[in-house]
Amino acid sequence: MDLGLKGKRAIVTGASRGIGRAIAERLAEEGATVAICARDDDAVQEAVTAINDAGGKAIGSGCNVKDAEAYAGWLDKTAAELGGVDIFVPNVSGGGGMDSEKNWWRNFEIDVLHTVRGVEALLPALKESGDASVVIIGSTNAVEFFGGPMAYNAMKAALINYGSQLSQFVRAEGVRVNSVSPGPIYFEGGAWEMIEGTMPKFYESTLRKIPAGRMGTPEEVANVVAFLASPAASLVTGTNLIADNGYTKRVQL
Repeated sequence: MDLGLKGKRAIVTGASRGIGRAIAERLAEEGATVAICARDDDAVQEAVTAINDAGGKAIGSGCNVKDAEAYAGWLDKTAAELGGVDIFVPNVSGGGGMDSEKNWWRNFEIDVLHTVRGVEALLPALKESGDASVVIIGSTNAVEFFGGPMAYNAMKAALINYGSQLSQFVRAEGVRVNSVSPGPIYFEGGAWEMIEGTMPKFYESTLRKIPAGRMGTPEEVANVVAFLASPAASLVTGTNLIADNGYTKRVQL
């Protein structure tokens, strides 16, 4: 199936590894030009080189999205270098944790504000595209109990709500907005690899709750994101698509 992504211009944040990297690679494979960032410029350059060596088109540089001024400057520069923006995937997250109030500030600034600031900065270019898509990365932690009252869970829920509200606000101007909420995703260097080594009982109990008996991969999440970002999903906006191999038990109404 041709997703219609050839020639599209995409910005993906937090794309030097894991889910963000897989999303950038998938969009590039489909013919989009991708621009990526992460805090570590060396890691970004490695990802850009790998995508280009594989036949894709990618640019990128280091950027700390928590720094509002630097992030805004990076977005402006990148949008200009791309010649416009058709797809925006805000992927950076502050991660989990319940050790102190600092987690709430970190997740608010990184998960929520980085997404909102990115949308607000890129909205003129997205509207100019006429066929644009924003895909917010949520989490199944936002829709069911997981671990405890973590800032990560609450802020991901806020993002899903924000995406739904935004979708109604901008659809008439040619911009679709959706969220993808992954369940447990395993990759080298990721949170679940760390949990497997440090909390094996918790890891195994989580694995038993997945009907398929395995966690997802970044590439599987990327396939979902690519579809929602593409013209093939032209009828889909305002949705939160759960991608979790059956881990979530609630009825999706």
